[in-house]
Parts: sequence; structure tokens; C-alpha cells
Amino acid sequence: MNKKISEKDKKAWEKFVNSRERIHNKDNQKIEKSFPNIEKSIDLHGYTLLDANTEIEKFIFECYEKGSTTVNIITGKGSRSKNKDDPYQAKDLSILKYSVPNFINENKELMKIILKIDFDLVNSPSKGNFLVYLKKK
Repeated sequence: MNKKISEKDKKAWEKFVNSRERIHNKDNQKIEKSFPNIEKSIDLHGYTLLDANTEIEKFIFECYEKGSTTVNIITGKGSRSKNKDDPYQAKDLSILKYSVPNFINENKELMKIILKIDFDLVNSPSKGNFLVYLKKK
């Protein structure tokens, strides 16, 4: 490749080489996120249905107020739930894994600040958590 260097480029290079000004070293620059830690997490292991629903409602509103955009809700898989042996309880809705997302989805006030509930994670038998994506404040 025999490309000629223009006179303008030669002068610019000469000016740079002879000046005391140097190129800013980007490797030394501290990279800062343009937003704070946006994911918050809550673990509902051991909660009753009523306590879990009460706590999750409060937690989601707090996360929204603080500017979080993702809430990781750990419910467990429900594999050791004793509710499976009770014929008078709905199998799925007596387990936090299913009842908490259902509670959130049916709560009109919560849904005003929620973009999406990741039901793929809820319905995955290998996952004991799911994500809720919040609107920006």
C-alpha cells in the first residue's frame, strides 16, 4: 500500500511531536457507571404466603423509589413444601414460587410501576427465583 501522506497530515504530526501536549491515557481513566447498582434482591425462604406478599409489596415500592430497575425475587423451588400433601390447598398457588408472581401480577398498584415479570423464570422447574423489571421513576 503506497498511500502518500498529505502535507496537512505531516504538519499535524510535526506539531504534535514538537508540543508538550500528550494524548490522554484512557487506560488510566476510572470507568464509572452512569447509574447506580440497579438490581436489588430479596429472599423469601421461610415466609408464609401472607408475610411474603406483604413484604414483597413493600420491597418493590422501596426499590422503585430508590431508582432500582430490576428486582430479583428468591422464592425457592417449592420442592420441599409440605403444602403438596394437603388436598385442600391449590398445589401451585400455595407455593411461593407461583403465588408471589401471581400476587404481584394481580396487584394493580404494583403493576403501575412494573414493566415486566419474567414468567419464563417462574415456570422453569430448575429456578427458584424470578426477575421483576421496574419502570424508571
